[in-house]
Amino acid sequence: MKLLRFPIIKLTLGLITGILLGRQLRISFTETVYLAGAFVFTLGLLLLFFRSKVNTLLFDVVSILTMVSLGMLSLSFHDDRLDDRHYVLFEIDQNQLYTIAFKIDERLKPDRYNDKYIIELQGINSEIATGKVLLNISKDSLPLNLKVDNNYVTVATFEALPKPLNPHQFDYGKFLRNREIYSQFKIQRHELLQQPSDETSIYGIADQFRETIITKLEDSGFEKEPLSILKSLLLGQRQDIDSEIYNTYVNAGTIHILAVSGLHVGIILLILQFVLRPLNYVKYGRIFRMVFIIIFLWTFAIVAGLSPSVIRAVTMFTVFAITLNLKRPSNVYNNLFISAFIVLLIHPRFLFEVGFQLSYLAVLGIVSIKPLFDKLWRPKFYPVKLFWDAFTVTVSAQVGVLPISLFYFHQFPGLFFISNTLIIPFLALILGFGILVIVLALLNILPEFIVTSFSFVITSLNDFIAWVAEFENFLFKDIPFGLWHAIALYLVILASVQLFRKAHFATFRNLMIALVLFGGVLIYTKQQYSSDELIIFHKSRQTLIAEKSGREIKVFHTMDSLSKSKDQTIKTYKVGEFISELKEDSLRNVFQMKNKTLLVVDSLSSYKVKSFRPDYILLTQSPKLNLERLIDSLQPQCIIADGNNYKSYVLRWKGTSERKKIPFHSTYEKGFYSIK
Repeated sequence: MKLLRFPIIKLTLGLITGILLGRQLRISFTETVYLAGAFVFTLGLLLLFFRSKVNTLLFDVVSILTMVSLGMLSLSFHDDRLDDRHYVLFEIDQNQLYTIAFKIDERLKPDRYNDKYIIELQGINSEIATGKVLLNISKDSLPLNLKVDNNYVTVATFEALPKPLNPHQFDYGKFLRNREIYSQFKIQRHELLQQPSDETSIYGIADQFRETIITKLEDSGFEKEPLSILKSLLLGQRQDIDSEIYNTYVNAGTIHILAVSGLHVGIILLILQFVLRPLNYVKYGRIFRMVFIIIFLWTFAIVAGLSPSVIRAVTMFTVFAITLNLKRPSNVYNNLFISAFIVLLIHPRFLFEVGFQLSYLAVLGIVSIKPLFDKLWRPKFYPVKLFWDAFTVTVSAQVGVLPISLFYFHQFPGLFFISNTLIIPFLALILGFGILVIVLALLNILPEFIVTSFSFVITSLNDFIAWVAEFENFLFKDIPFGLWHAIALYLVILASVQLFRKAHFATFRNLMIALVLFGGVLIYTKQQYSSDELIIFHKSRQTLIAEKSGREIKVFHTMDSLSKSKDQTIKTYKVGEFISELKEDSLRNVFQMKNKTLLVVDSLSSYKVKSFRPDYILLTQSPKLNLERLIDSLQPQCIIADGNNYKSYVLRWKGTSERKKIPFHSTYEKGFYSIK
């Protein structure tokens, strides 16, 4: 590939490979230091003694291997657990109360029951301690808004991170561990004691500035709905967006505009380039313009929370700003990979952030595919050209993220090209107007008619997106799609782009090979997920069992129609297991999976002793029974208790099973149970 001729692209791919290997191999920090040192030393010898005599291929291989080792080293080096004061190195008993001193690091979106924060520990029981923890504070009638950098003391018990209790469920604990959060604790509001704060970080200053902006906007008369969208678009704060509005953006395929990303930063760069154009006619004006733009972009990044997508976008457009204002020749791929190299060298864990991946792949899609559309047709009439550019950018970006979007989200908005084509030009107006609104609000000179006008613009945007989202038939949901599907589809897209750029036998052959590989993955997947099993799911206050036979599933449950419509457990399992057909039936007391039998004992506590000997017994609906007598009578291999039981009953049954030396499985604690 011609792109691999650029050194920075090869080096960045080597760095990415090293980060991925470091994640999988889990080599210690000391070993990565020795490995990276050896390759750096070898590369130095080649440069010092051989110079022009060294074989180009050998030099390339050593250079890439050096970057692979540096990627592994970077991942190890940025592991907070290297600090010998990190709390994971303490002998923490999860049944013991600790006095914990901490600082607020970041506010998260609250859930139904808790306000959530990421905190940085300062001490445990008067000992210095470091590390990030998830803090859950139970909600009450009064709003809670802890400030970033504020210090607090509380008494709490460390708890393990949540783990998925059902198959193919989102692993929130894994997500937190990727952010170097390894524990959590839950407290009540009255259990917090604020302490004097003597240090203020850049994050704290940014948080205070955001709060000032939000207060000024509220005082100017903005209502909750338009203010929540404005906070998301320009301040990177999505915590207050109504869930119904959020879902309409998801269904319309426009959720990306609510997260500050490359689209927003690129538009802001264009606005600044246009506004500061007069500086070009002043001595050193281009340098002044470049410096001002860079400072503004990074200030915007800090205010927006320095999320992975923001850092990636601002880093990349900083490179663009330098090349634009210094009139240096550049390649868009070079700029993209330079930003990736810098970001991943400093924050290697960003590679595993979904937003980071989507941002890069969207930009790669645009720079690779849009030129093909431009060759196809280039309208001369400006309004048509503007519409065509918006349409082709939208389609190119969507193609770039399509495989990974299907892998992560398992849905495809069929009307994305309508919503995004109209919104992209509209978004430039909103961002430019929004910056003006914030500046005027900070100066206390924001007129009411501007507040009314801007609120109308935001409301119109929401109404349009809600209208697009109403066409549910064009939203394709629950699409089974795995990692290998995504990789194979990217090969198909890459081969297709090559064919459209230069049509000849080799590119056509590559496309055919990619299509065959994609078809092979589809066939292999159908065979891989064609096994039989009986699944007992964890469902609070409900009994949920599924019989899987090949790629068909029969579900037995106690849910009413409303609960069933809201339940995601079976939908997630159906997608993850590539199920093609789903049936439902009423719950029964006996299930057979090959030569194994499951007896369901519900609230009626009825079972027949003489008829058979079950291998497994499921206790559900909190039956009042003598478990010891049941075990003696039926002698099962395992006792299972699902989520449709009182926890006090489950604890008592667990104790009985331990005394009888019978394996006990509680779905509250261990999650679903599978019989194959």
